Amino acid sequence: MGFAQCGWPIWRTDDFTPCFQEDYLKILLPLIVVGLSVLRLLVSGLLRAAKLKPNRGYDRVADNEQDRTHLPRDEEPADESDEDEALAIGGGRLALAKVTTKGSIVQADTPAGQTLLTVIEVLAIAGLVGVNVVALVLEAYSGRHGKIAAIAGLGAWTYVLILAALRLFLGNTRVPHLWNHTAAIYCAQWLFSLIGFRSAIVHPATQLRQILAIVDFALTSLLFFMSISTRRGNKTVILEWEDGIQPSRENLASLFSHFTFGWVDSIMWEGWKEPLTADRVWNLLPSDKAATVLANYRQVKKTTSLAYHLLSYFKGMVAAQAAWAVMSGAFTFAPTLLLKAILEYIEDPTQAPRNVLWLYVILLPITDVVRSVGDAQALWIGRKICINIRAILVGEIYAKALRRKAAAGNDKVLGEDKKDEAPAKKGFCAKLKRALGLAKDDKKANDQSAAEAAVTKAKDKAAEADEQANLGTITTLMSVDSFKVSEVTSYLHFLIASAPTQLLVAVILLYNVMGYSAIPGFIIMALLLPVNIGFAKTFQYTQKKIMSATDKRIHTTNEVLQNIRIIKYFAWEHRFETIVDEKRRAELKALRTRYMVWACAVAVWNTVPILITFFTFFVFTVIEKKPLYPSIAFTAISLFMLLRYPLDQLGDMIAHVQESKVSVDRIEEFLSEEETEKQKQLGPDNIDENGNKVIGFRSASFIWGGRNTVAEDGSMAFRLLDLDVEFQEGKLNVITGPTGSGKTSMLMALLGEMTILKGRVFCPGGRSREDVRPDPETGLADTCAYVAQQAWLVNGSIKDNILFSAPFDEQRYKDVIVACALERDLEILDNGDETLVGEKGITLSGGQKQRISLARAVYSNSKHLLMDDCLSAVDSHTAQWIFSNCIMGPLMKHRTCILVSHNIPLCVPFSDFVVQMTNGRVTAQGAPQELIAAGKFGEDFVQKSRSGSAHVSRVPSRVPSSVGEEGEHTMINEADGSESQTKAQTIKKEHKKQDAMEESKATGAVKWPVMKLYLTAMGKWWFWVLALVVFGAQQFSGVATSLWIREWANQYATDEVVAPTFNVNSQSYSSQTVSPTYFASIATYIKGNDSNTFSATSNNDVNVGYYLTVLAIIGIGGAVAALVRDMWIFFGSLTASWKLHKRLMRAIAGARFQFFDVTPLGQIMNRFSKDLEAIDQEVAPIAIGVMSCVLAIVVTVTLIAWVTPGFLIAGFFITILYVFLGAFYLHASRDLKRLESVQRSPLFQQFGETLSGVVTIRAYGDERRFIRDNLAKINAQIRPFIYLWAANRWLAFRTDVLGDLVAFAAGVFVILSLGKIDPGSAGISLSYAIGFADNILWLVRLYAMNEQNMNSVERIKEYLDVEQEAAAIVEDNRPPANWPAHGSVEFINYTTRYRAELEPVLRNLTFKIEAHEKVGIVGRTGAGKSSLTLAIFRALEADEGKILIDGVDIGLIGLRDLRERITIVPQEPTLFMGTIRTNLDPFNMYTDEEIFAALRRVHLIKADEVIPGAVSTALLPQTPVAPESESEPSRPATATNKNIFLDLSSPVTESGNNLSQGQRQLLCLARAMLKKPTVLVMDEATASIDYATDAAIQETIRELTSTIITIAHRLQTIADYDKVLVLDKGEIVEYGHPWELMKKTDGSFRSMCDMSGDYDTLAKIAQKAYKTKQLVDVDGDDEQSTTTTAEGSGNGDEGKKDGEN
Repeated sequence: MGFAQCGWPIWRTDDFTPCFQEDYLKILLPLIVVGLSVLRLLVSGLLRAAKLKPNRGYDRVADNEQDRTHLPRDEEPADESDEDEALAIGGGRLALAKVTTKGSIVQADTPAGQTLLTVIEVLAIAGLVGVNVVALVLEAYSGRHGKIAAIAGLGAWTYVLILAALRLFLGNTRVPHLWNHTAAIYCAQWLFSLIGFRSAIVHPATQLRQILAIVDFALTSLLFFMSISTRRGNKTVILEWEDGIQPSRENLASLFSHFTFGWVDSIMWEGWKEPLTADRVWNLLPSDKAATVLANYRQVKKTTSLAYHLLSYFKGMVAAQAAWAVMSGAFTFAPTLLLKAILEYIEDPTQAPRNVLWLYVILLPITDVVRSVGDAQALWIGRKICINIRAILVGEIYAKALRRKAAAGNDKVLGEDKKDEAPAKKGFCAKLKRALGLAKDDKKANDQSAAEAAVTKAKDKAAEADEQANLGTITTLMSVDSFKVSEVTSYLHFLIASAPTQLLVAVILLYNVMGYSAIPGFIIMALLLPVNIGFAKTFQYTQKKIMSATDKRIHTTNEVLQNIRIIKYFAWEHRFETIVDEKRRAELKALRTRYMVWACAVAVWNTVPILITFFTFFVFTVIEKKPLYPSIAFTAISLFMLLRYPLDQLGDMIAHVQESKVSVDRIEEFLSEEETEKQKQLGPDNIDENGNKVIGFRSASFIWGGRNTVAEDGSMAFRLLDLDVEFQEGKLNVITGPTGSGKTSMLMALLGEMTILKGRVFCPGGRSREDVRPDPETGLADTCAYVAQQAWLVNGSIKDNILFSAPFDEQRYKDVIVACALERDLEILDNGDETLVGEKGITLSGGQKQRISLARAVYSNSKHLLMDDCLSAVDSHTAQWIFSNCIMGPLMKHRTCILVSHNIPLCVPFSDFVVQMTNGRVTAQGAPQELIAAGKFGEDFVQKSRSGSAHVSRVPSRVPSSVGEEGEHTMINEADGSESQTKAQTIKKEHKKQDAMEESKATGAVKWPVMKLYLTAMGKWWFWVLALVVFGAQQFSGVATSLWIREWANQYATDEVVAPTFNVNSQSYSSQTVSPTYFASIATYIKGNDSNTFSATSNNDVNVGYYLTVLAIIGIGGAVAALVRDMWIFFGSLTASWKLHKRLMRAIAGARFQFFDVTPLGQIMNRFSKDLEAIDQEVAPIAIGVMSCVLAIVVTVTLIAWVTPGFLIAGFFITILYVFLGAFYLHASRDLKRLESVQRSPLFQQFGETLSGVVTIRAYGDERRFIRDNLAKINAQIRPFIYLWAANRWLAFRTDVLGDLVAFAAGVFVILSLGKIDPGSAGISLSYAIGFADNILWLVRLYAMNEQNMNSVERIKEYLDVEQEAAAIVEDNRPPANWPAHGSVEFINYTTRYRAELEPVLRNLTFKIEAHEKVGIVGRTGAGKSSLTLAIFRALEADEGKILIDGVDIGLIGLRDLRERITIVPQEPTLFMGTIRTNLDPFNMYTDEEIFAALRRVHLIKADEVIPGAVSTALLPQTPVAPESESEPSRPATATNKNIFLDLSSPVTESGNNLSQGQRQLLCLARAMLKKPTVLVMDEATASIDYATDAAIQETIRELTSTIITIAHRLQTIADYDKVLVLDKGEIVEYGHPWELMKKTDGSFRSMCDMSGDYDTLAKIAQKAYKTKQLVDVDGDDEQSTTTTAEGSGNGDEGKKDGEN
């Protein structure tokens, strides 16, 4: 025979053949290993020489400097072609500094004995070279190719010696990765040497040869163990301590520690000692941090769809994952085969020497450990891909959100089925439009008539450009979709490697055992795959249904919670609860379908093995007429059981992959939405063609949304038309005009947020703030700052909001605070400027938010400030102060200010340039004097021309105490203005700053009350009794099957043989729950069919049909039991889901107002989204799993104890170890899981915050900073997540090892009692011992998961117990039906406070408001004005005293009765998404006529505008009559903007963002008017409305006969009221008619009027009103009748107007 041609088989009795050992193990294989190493070195050497990076098959994308959402420069990491290299010190790269983050400490960590170990290595290799030299010289290897073997060994080890020497002398620098080569060679050589060593011991040839083999093995082992137990690469690693967070230990781990997850030990130990906190969880590896991952990802150009792009990007990791999975899949069957071999040996111990049996028993645990390592590595690589994909997706979605176009369009439904009748249309737009066709129908409640459909088609083209995903959808993309996609990547290897390998191996083995009879089994298996895929498809369909239902529910819930104040004021809670309940019902219905499918899938899964067993045995015994020996029967059943797993995994994974494909497509669709054209429109600078710096427009027109967007009725979105304006740089420019005329739009157009139709816009803002250097003289940078009309604040301290990450300059900061009149507010607030602004500034009043937003702009170093009506939310004297000290003050020197304002008397005279707008056009512009002279601002304005300059030379050091008095509630602590406090005010308050997002995290095990809450929600005691019965039945059927087959197999054996039982159904409750070895083990390895062990009876004596039938019956019974079991538990789980959601909704809707002040919306929403999802979808399946495991363990232990009582001793010790392991794991994993859920909130919350403030962020050019912040939050969330998974792998590996110990112990026990034990008992003992270990692993894992799910229940329970408001209806105390008939309001000795521990905010108030009186309430901030309104609505309950309305004590009646009868117009205008009609009348209680009348009363519909047809079904777009004014002769057919209020079905977007602030306030006012209230409370309700409209509305209000209580900033509003109430520190200072109070020269009210600078006008109004009132009072007795007549005539007038129309 020639070289390497050994005869087959190579294994003879108890050893490999000498030929194989010499030719393969000594010559061929070592040389192949060395050859591969040389090849790899050559290739990498050539690549390095050519400086070729292995190209990823893509072009590198050119860096787009313009894109401000790219990673900031300092975050661009080193391109780590390989992490080992970048971390190697002195690796020829100075990349290290780049990866580290600011403010971190770097430490170089060198392994102990670095050089010494290399020296020992070199010496050991030299020894091996010596061994081979001796063998060559003395010709010790006596085979045919002995000399060649010695030479091969010598060559191989010499090569290794050279590598090791290079490592010793050059370090890792010149030739990288040498360590990997030597380590790989050691591992291979150790395996070859091990076999030779065993041969030399078992069959010693010559003494010399034996000694050489032993020395060779000893030295190779030394090298092998050194290489796996020293740090990978044996090199120095850079550790980075970022913000005091410990660096990860993963890159310090040795190979051994990597494979066994030993490096996780220390974090588990930390978690065991005390609960883990966020700062004690290690940091991520530098290569896993979000910034690094994203930067590397963005280097690669995307050429295919997102899904394939991601796959190809991660192809290296996926391939590694697959390789490990193939290895583990192949080793899955080893225990089955080894046990079969062991049992065959026991049957016939004469076939081989005893050492073979020992070999088998030792291989039993070893092969399983190899499988376990393969599994663990595949899953771990999967998790790494998972966190990287999550970072990429969340980072990309966030960056996209910052680049979105600001559209006023419809909402887009992402991922809708793209179907259309006209398949001709291709291309993205067409597809998108088809997707959106669906989105439109939902919106329009009124059906389109056929004629309208024709119009719509034309409009569709334009519409699709304008559809966008709404905020809720984007948050879902980030919270749900990105998680789904990343989750599926962690299990990809099941689909591509693990399942196919297992299928292949199982099929081959089965054919070996059964021959042709296995074919029916294969056929059924093959049929099972499409069934599985079918189930998977159905799952996906149901999942999609659930997702869209959940989206809708969460969106509604979110809106309810955002507008919870108005809902409570209007007593709409029960109605909105009903709406949410309906959405929830739809969601649970979808969930029910899913559960039904699930239960059926499990039932099929349970029935299949029975079918297979039945048919296979039928063919085997009936058709082939072969005797069914136990060894054949049980091995076959075992293999069929094993085969079920890969098939199930395939079906399951195909489903998951498809599901996540839907998510990827949704994300991709969002990522390809239109982006803002800001950079393009504004360009890098604002220089015109003549080289001058300009801010303004050149013949420009703009539109909101898409360029040719046409709405449903043919009208276009709001446009700005033909603007030709040049603002003056460094001066004050004012934009004025009526409400809704496009003033805000003009600022938006300047900022590049609107879409330009023609012309040019000039404004600096095209560059990122970080790229613009400030001018060294003035310190100002050529950037913009923007003050939005609705202040947008981030959730941090007031100081953080003002600084907005600019460097802190104490003097400037103080000046800004004084100029913005914030000083007094900061004194009042508990923590001064460290007070946390809650989410959306929830803890502050409207004026405070506005002033902080202003302070942020003034503090910034921007040269140009755009302010949108920032004076409206503050009262008149504060406005005066801010105007003179801030806007005209020294802080604004050299700065351009473009101010939108309604406050014409205050702003216009002192400005340098004025623009007047009407309906999207500029009607006048120029110097204020010219415009005033031309009478553009009405007649009475002329006298007040510029009286001297208003410029202030320096900022005063203090704000006078009266400034900053506003009528708003400072929720935190209104009463702190008390004397006791003022003294202490000078001392700076030092308070521990608590984090706004701090979310409570329960510690320790989940408490029993939480479990009880869930269990009782599922059902009463009878529910549980039945559940136990069903579980028992299902478990019993498994045992019955085992016993029956044993009975049958025994019929073939005349010897009294016990066939080991096996248990089919104990575990089949879900797909990836049981490791396949479980069944392998149960494979019940009965004696081989050696006829000499037992005499087989002939087939004829056995009644095959009888046994087969009973087997089938038992199996079917078990499957039915399993189906019933699942259905029953799912039914309970749905009941629990419904009950808990209903209770949660009720608890939150009924919570007191304070709860919403201190709880961020993000936290409440987290309960409604993530936690409820866990309760809906996770709890039930896992609970079924836990119960199954417990029962399976009980059954197993009983059976083993019955066969071999000896096992109980081993079992006892093993159990103790397991309990210890489980406890260890539970401690750490519980905390990590909790941290992970808590860390999600800040991520979601920042996301929501950014989405709502995207215009402000872009205006400041601050996108990069927000992106950095987002990346930090992604890291914070991924950290606990990845270590939680490390802990899972840690546990899995250790339980596997323990399980293998059990098997090993059982094997040893069998060897020791050889001859005393019969093969059957041995089989039972071994198989069940292994099954026991596996069951316990799953019990621990599932128990932990169950606890983590219960954590969701716990978080929900926390909110079920929040403090509730009083009852909605008190049956014994219901007010009369017409109450309040008159509307008198009386406070009697009334005192109240926010919380028990705080000072009262209202003290001993006693006053009376007569019926039909109009009363204004004024006072400084914290005076208690808003608290007074809260008190009337019982948002604050009385401490003492009472409030009577029409003589009824409101404290005694139900809240709903009270709030439905009186009405408030709140300060923050709150609108719902929907139409104008649904906002005014959400519950359809009024007619269209009544609604239009209300809109006219608030002047949203002008007197001369015609309402189209009674119902708006006009086919052609209406041409509204242009309002005629002197300034604009009516031009023929010019483009104008349509008044959307003429159509009640006009859409209102989220929070009413498509309307201006003024329009929103008017709409809220109209909503209040509709109720025709007897008592109307107005909190600052007309702040954002221009003076003319305000005056008109006040006129309307005067006509109302209701009692009106107004909190006002504009003193003009209340100057002609019947009374004014002046409050200070919660007490009444003055109460009387405004004119009477003005006459008191030292009175508070008088000083306020003086401060406002408008005293004469106010006095005139008040005096006139006073005189009129006196006249009425003279008629004394007739007063009542006069009022009635007035009321009548008022109505008459209305009627007359309507008639004219």
